[in-house]
Amino acid sequence: MENQYSYYTSDQNSSGQHTMDNQDMNSQNMNDSSQNREKKKKKAPRWLQAACLGLIFGLVASAAFQTSNIIAGKITGNSAEVSNKQAKTTTTANSAKLTTSSSSTVTTDIAEITKNVMPSVVSITNMSVQQVQNFFGGIQEQKSESAGSGIIIGQNDEELLIVTNNHVVEGCDTLTVTFTDEESVEANIKGTNPDKDLAVVAVSLDKIKDSTMDAIAVATLGDSSKLQVGEPAIAIGNALGYGQSVTTGIISATERTLEGYDGKLIQTDAAINPGNSGGALLNAKGEVIGINTAKIAEEKVEGIGYAIPVSDVSDIVTNLMNQKTKTKVAENERGYIGIKGVDVTSDSAQMYNMPTGVYISEVLSGSGADKAGLTKGSVITAIDGTTVDGMEALQEQLQYYRVGDKVTLTVQTPGKDGEYEKNDVEVTLGKQS
Repeated sequence: MENQYSYYTSDQNSSGQHTMDNQDMNSQNMNDSSQNREKKKKKAPRWLQAACLGLIFGLVASAAFQTSNIIAGKITGNSAEVSNKQAKTTTTANSAKLTTSSSSTVTTDIAEITKNVMPSVVSITNMSVQQVQNFFGGIQEQKSESAGSGIIIGQNDEELLIVTNNHVVEGCDTLTVTFTDEESVEANIKGTNPDKDLAVVAVSLDKIKDSTMDAIAVATLGDSSKLQVGEPAIAIGNALGYGQSVTTGIISATERTLEGYDGKLIQTDAAINPGNSGGALLNAKGEVIGINTAKIAEEKVEGIGYAIPVSDVSDIVTNLMNQKTKTKVAENERGYIGIKGVDVTSDSAQMYNMPTGVYISEVLSGSGADKAGLTKGSVITAIDGTTVDGMEALQEQLQYYRVGDKVTLTVQTPGKDGEYEKNDVEVTLGKQS
């Protein structure tokens, strides 16, 4: 369920000559002979010479061997700094113990990093019901299943919290999370942000077996602002829906932009395949520095994948974690705002200098929107803190609210100077008219 982008990596000999007369030469020869005789008298035994040579050879060979080891260590990155990481245990108030995958040591051992981080990555299955046109022109419902990934980022007193991509969970009828021990549990959406392609889903702790709690871990988040181009990158995710797998590469670039995404992205050549969406991009410490989100799928392109930098979206993720968990309401019990709306796409927003969202084309008389003072011409950009980029996104959010529930709409209204002013308006939802 990966997004596809079609547009969518040392002795010198002396050169001087010296001359001597015959006397000097004879005197020199006599001295040489005398010295030679003296040397012969003092010559050491052969066994001692051999022992000395052996000792010298051994010392030189040992030094050379140690030097080569040091140089090899520098080149390959293997050194005494590589250590076995131990999982640290952390707890939250009134909740079960949950280990945390963490390390402060840079290592080149991919297997060790994977062993530590895999318990914090999950597979997500999205079962949705879509309306499709049949052969005879009629409309019928069709079930669809798609796969993605998620990262365990925390827990509260009642829930385990998992971050993923919005496109992994959007349009879902049922969400299922599968943990590292192959146990599957139903999950609910806690909050979404389509602009940043982020979502947080929650699993009730009372639905998780004790053995599963012992097997899973909370991921350690790193600092994506300190990434350097060329450093190692490791991607873990549910590639093609087959289960968790690992790919490796490097950080190819940072601060990348991509059409349809509001922000900067990390570029990597670690393989990001369909199903990897929402999974973890790790550094050499095993810290999550990115949330895998997209790849360029084009015949001429190879090795270009993207991830959301965790440091850039930490506040958004925290806000999503703190939202009320959403459970779907039966269709005959759902509440409605009481408007007719038109999508304001990114192209329209740029052309007409408007915010992206739902343009209110009509307010129904006596509706919740009418009573709250909403007016034609305003643009709804969020509901209870969750951004909406059109009517479909707004209606998807409304399926979690009943008649009589109150929601806070973020509405932007045009001013006299043409600029839009943002306000939060509380609306009591009514019945569908």
